[in-house]
Amino acid sequence: MPDLSVIVPVYNMAADGKLEYCMQSLVDQTLQSMEIIAVDDLSTDNSLEILKRFEKDYPGRVRVIASPENRKQGGARNLGIEAAQGKYIGFMDADDWAAKDMYEKMVRIAETTGADAVGTDYCRVNAHTMERTEREPANLPSQVGVLDHDRRREFLLRPGSLVMKIYDRRIFIDNNIRFPERMFYEDNATAIAIGMCIQHFEHLPEANYFYYQHQGSTTHDFDLKKCEDRKKAMRIMLEAARENGALEEFPEVIEYQYGTLFYRNTLFTYMQGAGKKDPKFVQALGDEILESFPNFRSNPYFQKDVNDYEMKLINLQLKNTRWFLFIYWLKQISKKIRGRGRS
Repeated sequence: MPDLSVIVPVYNMAADGKLEYCMQSLVDQTLQSMEIIAVDDLSTDNSLEILKRFEKDYPGRVRVIASPENRKQGGARNLGIEAAQGKYIGFMDADDWAAKDMYEKMVRIAETTGADAVGTDYCRVNAHTMERTEREPANLPSQVGVLDHDRRREFLLRPGSLVMKIYDRRIFIDNNIRFPERMFYEDNATAIAIGMCIQHFEHLPEANYFYYQHQGSTTHDFDLKKCEDRKKAMRIMLEAARENGALEEFPEVIEYQYGTLFYRNTLFTYMQGAGKKDPKFVQALGDEILESFPNFRSNPYFQKDVNDYEMKLINLQLKNTRWFLFIYWLKQISKKIRGRGRS
């Protein structure tokens, strides 16, 4: 049994050397007892060929799974979880990479402290490089240690990114945690369920994970399906929170997460996207948040995060969708006019 299994979902990442750089950073890891499970999600470019080459060049270290259908990241991760043999499981996006000793350090911390989850920090880069930029925290000191009530609340509030952590494999296997498939935001859907299962969290405050920002990244893309998927992901999260007791034990945290991800982020992502806005979509979004959490605007965590301008727009949308759309359109036109005036 290897110490660690790192699961890499792959879909059309061959261009510009992205996949090769990611995979090279993994095979070069100083942790020897480690397997890399690369799951090709029915790519239409030559990603699978690249993965097969790594599997041939690094036998026993790289395992490739070719999915017969496109199941999105959640489905690819699930295939990886089923195949994983490591004591710990980590995840990496196929266009990111890791410092050479990242996983060795994280496994060592897990082994010496008894933690069943260990996280690290990251840096943003726009080129293939191992030179670190400014460290950005993925987790906070208030979340570190055995997760009593207060630490668990802090962890559920700001769980940080899935890909910047390793987890005891039993968290997924014993609790039957799997990601929703054929949709985006699968990590949002499972964050609370995973957080409720972690007993001891440790954190390595170093920028070991390289988050690659480029035009092809899914975080830069927008379409209506992603907005619908985020809503679906949060419905899954809420149902799980009811079943595992998180909603009862941490009601303000779940209300905050739902109000932020289901409603606020979806609303403003949708409004900032291109194309004509559908009043029915916006109205349905407001109706559902009020049905699920009628007092979410009074949530202390939500109020702390939302600025006055956003809150005015939110209040307007929940009162009158058509006026909201009209006022938002006027403000966008005004911004464009002011922008032309400065040029």
